[in-house]
Amino acid sequence: MGPPPIKTPKGWLLLYHGVKGTVSGPIYRVGLALLDLEEPYNVLYRSQEWIFGPQEPYEMAGDVGKVVFPCGWVLLDDQIILYYGAADTSICAATGSLSQILAFIDSELGLQRSSP
Repeated sequence: MGPPPIKTPKGWLLLYHGVKGTVSGPIYRVGLALLDLEEPYNVLYRSQEWIFGPQEPYEMAGDVGKVVFPCGWVLLDDQIILYYGAADTSICAATGSLSQILAFIDSELGLQRSSP
């Protein structure tokens, strides 16, 4: 689990981190989910791919390399500020647009509905 979900008109927006094992060691990355507002145990959407992963030098090397994990976020109007840990050595911030994230989810849901 990551930071507490953000309530949006489309549902509870949730970030989580996961680990993928590779031959060069594990990679910690971030995924996205949308939960129903009234029944949050009902997952409306879950990203098939990770949406945020280590790429900067301070995320790739540290006490534990190739790690990003969400710790907290703040919503200011449409801007999300995500606070995250990097390589178990740094605390960082990234920004994004809530409306763009929700539009991405809408486009992904449209693709999922039209596939056989």
